[in-house]
Amino acid sequence: MAVDSRPVPPRWFRWAVLLFVSLAMFGNYYVYDCISPLADVLKAQLGFSDANIGLLQAIYSMPNIVMVLIGGIIIDRIGTKRSTLMFAAVCLVGAVITTLSGQLWTMAAGRLVFGLGAESMIVAVTTALARWFKGKELSFAFAINLTIARLGSFGALNSPTLAGWAFATWKGPLLIAVTFAAVAVAAAAVYWMLEARAERSFALGSAGQTDKVVFSDIFRFSASYWLIVALCVTFYSGIFPFQTFAVKFFMDAHGTSREMGGFLSSMLTLFAMIGSPLFGLLADRIGKRALLMLFGSALLMPVYLLMAYTGVSLYVPMAMMGVAFSLVPAVMWPSVAYVVEEAKLGTAYGLMTLVQNAGMTVFNLAVGAANDWSAASAANPDGYRAGMWIFSTLGVSALAFAWLLRKTETGPHAHGLETITTGHAAG
Repeated sequence: MAVDSRPVPPRWFRWAVLLFVSLAMFGNYYVYDCISPLADVLKAQLGFSDANIGLLQAIYSMPNIVMVLIGGIIIDRIGTKRSTLMFAAVCLVGAVITTLSGQLWTMAAGRLVFGLGAESMIVAVTTALARWFKGKELSFAFAINLTIARLGSFGALNSPTLAGWAFATWKGPLLIAVTFAAVAVAAAAVYWMLEARAERSFALGSAGQTDKVVFSDIFRFSASYWLIVALCVTFYSGIFPFQTFAVKFFMDAHGTSREMGGFLSSMLTLFAMIGSPLFGLLADRIGKRALLMLFGSALLMPVYLLMAYTGVSLYVPMAMMGVAFSLVPAVMWPSVAYVVEEAKLGTAYGLMTLVQNAGMTVFNLAVGAANDWSAASAANPDGYRAGMWIFSTLGVSALAFAWLLRKTETGPHAHGLETITTGHAAG
């Protein structure tokens, strides 16, 4: 095989790729989180129940129980630049459909279409970063990506403060979300151009090449991979479905304003924006990735019962959750690149996101149903306790899977999650 004599991409080029794929995810995250601060408006103006609101979030995840695995295989077949733009365009179409009518099923259809593109786009971006940065500040690059993306969540959750005028009607906040979905498409187009230039000018090696995907390969992934997947589904099912109802919960059970409820929920994002890059740097420097995920999972476990049964300031459990949300994803997603061969990364991330979305579908619906069954409201704040017990059970499960991962990665079948550092990274 001939040796490619072209130069490798300069460092600034890699970080330019990181910037634009992260901006695409920024728009994606904004659209996803625009529903939570709108929940009481949907209830007042359109007569939606908590189960209806849970459906708007759950239906986002429903198609991804299948689609993200297909999307991951598509990504491995056609490459990240094409798939990122394609999926971003689908997100924009879904955001537009959501604004067309106040009928539940029209809005749900829009959220479903948005979900079809959104999670697969995240898989494409995640795969791109794994290929551009493996062995080169991988955890830090993932953390910066998450920080920029979560700025979209932060903006959406604080939209009652930043754009309070839009909440006069249910449609106003959704139209703002459409604008940010268009930003995601523009950023994905710039990333396409950057990678196309890199393919012409630089020696990308495996960063630009994929192998044929064999579906049966998913059954040969290691135990460490499946434990990361299990941690992913339990951890995220405790975070995102909680945020679906968080603003309404804070208003009803703790008497906050909508603006304060949005800010409290956005603390997760604020902590993650600051903490994720720091934890990413730490993981690159010291390894100990399974240990770090174990610590983050332990922080998550008690927060829901603290909010349900104690009078402790809400800043305390939300700060604990914020640190966990900073730490676990910043270490978990790049860890997959160390336990799965590079040519299968799209499939591996797609499968991981598939399971994550199955969990988020189930628990958005379950908690919405539990709130309705318990008549959770400002008149009956104790009605939220059933949902909080569901979230607490997920926290305990996440801790158990993190412990098993740590045990596996300190044994004879370890992949280096505890030992690989920037100084002697794989790849």
